[in-house]
Amino acid sequence: MADEGLTSERLNNQDFRRLADFIQDNTGIRLPPSKKVLMEGRLRRRVRALGLGGLGDYCGYLFAAGGVQQQEAVHFIDVMTTNKTDFFREPNHFEFLVDHGVAELIAGGGPDRALRIWSAACSIGAEPYTLAMVLEDLRRDRGDFRFEILGTDISTEVLQKAALAIYSDDMIKPVPPEMRRRYLLRAKDRDRHEVRIAPEIRKLVRFGRVNLVQPPFNVPTGMDLILCRNLLIYFDKPTQEKVLRHLCDHLRPGGYLIIGHSESLAGIKLPVTPVASGVFLRS
Repeated sequence: MADEGLTSERLNNQDFRRLADFIQDNTGIRLPPSKKVLMEGRLRRRVRALGLGGLGDYCGYLFAAGGVQQQEAVHFIDVMTTNKTDFFREPNHFEFLVDHGVAELIAGGGPDRALRIWSAACSIGAEPYTLAMVLEDLRRDRGDFRFEILGTDISTEVLQKAALAIYSDDMIKPVPPEMRRRYLLRAKDRDRHEVRIAPEIRKLVRFGRVNLVQPPFNVPTGMDLILCRNLLIYFDKPTQEKVLRHLCDHLRPGGYLIIGHSESLAGIKLPVTPVASGVFLRS
């Protein structure tokens, strides 16, 4: 009965606005009134975990004594950030790297230097692991470069899943069969319908928490390649510009910035030049 009451309970408009403002101030993500039902659904997880009486108690808990419960703020951000991701999402970007991008980066960075790559909104790891598989295949063919990948996200929950590197059969469907054979390990219990990324690929990727709207970042500068795909659409224009400028500060001249196909740099002045769909060269 308690769960039924929690399911039907609604946030009042004042609490929703306060929580939505907190999310925008701390993550850059806008939550208009149309997202109120979404927020209520996701907050019920936290209300149950904390043993609170209902949604109406949550604001009082998060903003206790006029401040913010920092530990709970991390959990709140975890449940409210969207983490849609797929292996080989927007495959043209990986084709560009194989056909042109990596060769240019090697030429610009020198053969003895490992390429440094940053997946800036990595979610549960599909993007950085896709990069690792694609580049490892290319490295095997060329044999003349090394690379290391950093995956970051604001959500601690998705970073834990990324580090574990276990995925359902449905999720790995976009991975080509030959890559599945080389880089994915089938669970011994076939009824689980899961695979794990092979150790030689996992060791190429490290993960860390970064909030892209709150610099400075604990990320090295001089990156060769930065991907920030399908995140900017959740930000307003000033936040987009702020994030992109800081990303460019971490990108070396001659490096590439890649954004999602549905995203645009229109109206934002950055030291980059478009070279392919969603791909920009740092000047």
